[in-house]
Amino acid sequence: MAIPKIFSDTFVFAWDFLLTLTNIITPSIKAGHVVPEGHAGAGGKWPEYVPPGEDDSRSACPMLNALANHGILPHDGKNISFKAMNETVRSTYNFAPSFCYFVPNYIAGILKKDYSKDTFDLAEISLHNGIEHDASLTREDTFHQPDQGKPHVPFIEELLQSASGKDSKNKNSTEDVLLTSEDLARYSAKRRTEAKVHNPDFSLSAFHKAFGSSNSATLLRIFGGRVSDLRPFLIEERIPEGWEPSVRSRVGLTMAVFNLTVLPLEAATERFMKLLAKDVQKPTDVANYGATGITEANT
Repeated sequence: MAIPKIFSDTFVFAWDFLLTLTNIITPSIKAGHVVPEGHAGAGGKWPEYVPPGEDDSRSACPMLNALANHGILPHDGKNISFKAMNETVRSTYNFAPSFCYFVPNYIAGILKKDYSKDTFDLAEISLHNGIEHDASLTREDTFHQPDQGKPHVPFIEELLQSASGKDSKNKNSTEDVLLTSEDLARYSAKRRTEAKVHNPDFSLSAFHKAFGSSNSATLLRIFGGRVSDLRPFLIEERIPEGWEPSVRSRVGLTMAVFNLTVLPLEAATERFMKLLAKDVQKPTDVANYGATGITEANT
């Protein structure tokens, strides 16, 4: 019912605001201790990575697939409770409890399931135009590839090769190349433009644009944009040994703080799309247009 949902959402957003304040007034977690003791990945020691088999269920979400590939969620990706999703995402990636409650509840609603009682298979959350959407940075559109559990390596490599940032602590290391918000916005603009050209069923609502930018924001906030970590994570859906989340806030990344990255990313993506539209003479030319070439100088 609509009224209970309004009350529920209001409670979650108020909770999220209080957690944001908590993070402001409490000390950050020490490096090396972000994943709690007693949980998979504590101290950077992750369970064995086992790639998915033919009968295993996987989704359009690399974060959930990685949890299954390491056995943190069931390896077959089936019969997962929404509460288990909440708990494992929280302990593995250091999202705030409010975040980890809101998103699984939203997914349960999309799937017309009960958050408290029902289970799901990972492939179910690849429902087109649910949380899965066209112009993904890591997947071909559903029109071209119905199985959204499969990463599209050429897209991922092009994204990672566009990285222009450097770790401020180690500017001379070739291993510390970072994706920046502008890198992600440029590549998102390119993907949206070329998907619109090549997918006759293309659709991307304002909500799914924002959701796409939230995926990009995750690469920045949780992974720090570090290419050496993102390559195995996005291509193999494997958590690198020794890795821990970049977010060290005491109670995790809240929705309020997360949106401080999402909203500027989406605005930048829209800006780069306009620049790209002015510079590309024919829509079909965009496939050969490097994302790093989308600049103010092109106008």
